Amino acid sequence: MSVQGKNILLVITGGIAAYKSLELIRLIRKSGGHVTAVMTKASKQFVTPLSVAALTENKIYDDLFNLTDEAEMGHISLSRENDLILVMPATANILAKMAHGIADDLATTLLLATDSRVMVAPAMNVRMWEHKATQHNVDILKQRKVIFVGPEEGDMACGEYGYGRLAEPMDILTALNQFFAPQDQILRGKHVLITAGPTHEPIDPVRFLGNISSGKQGYALATAARDAGANVTLITGPSTEPVPQNVKLLKVQTAEQMLSAVLNNLPADIAIFAAAVADWKVADYSEQKIKKHADDDDIKTIQFVENPDILKTISKLVSNRPQLVVGFAAETTDVLKNAQAKIKRKECDIMVVNDVSPKTGIMGGDHNSVRIINLNSEEIIDYKTASKDKIAQQLIAYIGGFNK
Repeated sequence: MSVQGKNILLVITGGIAAYKSLELIRLIRKSGGHVTAVMTKASKQFVTPLSVAALTENKIYDDLFNLTDEAEMGHISLSRENDLILVMPATANILAKMAHGIADDLATTLLLATDSRVMVAPAMNVRMWEHKATQHNVDILKQRKVIFVGPEEGDMACGEYGYGRLAEPMDILTALNQFFAPQDQILRGKHVLITAGPTHEPIDPVRFLGNISSGKQGYALATAARDAGANVTLITGPSTEPVPQNVKLLKVQTAEQMLSAVLNNLPADIAIFAAAVADWKVADYSEQKIKKHADDDDIKTIQFVENPDILKTISKLVSNRPQLVVGFAAETTDVLKNAQAKIKRKECDIMVVNDVSPKTGIMGGDHNSVRIINLNSEEIIDYKTASKDKIAQQLIAYIGGFNK
């Protein structure tokens, strides 16, 4: 199901990213949705009411004291005769007003009067987004079940770089489609924690021990779990994969940081450990770059110590253990035998097994081929080679059924 046939009330506020609202209106209309727009006074500095009216094919609403509209309590009917209210761009100003119940124009008044769900797409300077006041307002709105799309990290009109950039119109459309998805999603209301990517264990300030994991499978799992209705926390090592919308993202570097992030984000209903965590770290990290001297015949010897075992640690928790713990076994020889031994050793509930030997191209590639085994059954399920997105959807479907 999508925005087709849905009535969306679009509140356009006064940010430079307001021009992107025109593209979003076009996308919604192309998808069969209906848009009614409310414009704040400041928004007209960036887009014209004529442009918005032409694309929505509807009247523009902008005045709380319009005698014709308000004779019929227009702000009340506007606030309720829709399937969703979308605020785009959501400036720091309107987020603050929403959080604290300020109603000083048509937009803020209808947002206070509505009983509809509200989605916001924030856009502002990175310092404004990171300010404690803004983050406090965001926390308040999230507690009230306001849906956030973005902001994204990137270049800004002010010349700075960081979080605060408006999500792209296509990503906002995706979030709208997800909102209107069927209500029988198998993971609706579940908190799913997922790890992804490699870890980088520093040797000195410029070198690290790592692997070629791209994070693609973990990111795909995060997207599939989100689409299945879950509240997703994605804890990722270094990766260049695009961040899924409406997913809580935490970036880490090392295995110790990843374990700490996992523990700090429990409880979770389901934990999926797809990250390719380094088994070892350097015992004698050098604060300075290790130099190679031309007259030195000695080869630097690096000592390693074991990293914490994240999967085993979480599987053996006495309290706060997720109801379902899923591990990944990336093997190159005796794949099934090693995975069966690993699931007993780690005591996780399900193990996803794949052959990552170089000939397969799976590690760092776009496709995967996996087998599923579980701790309390001899059942083995094979998923044939497919895109990592498709594999993720199949795994989430299995996990959702397993977790009922």
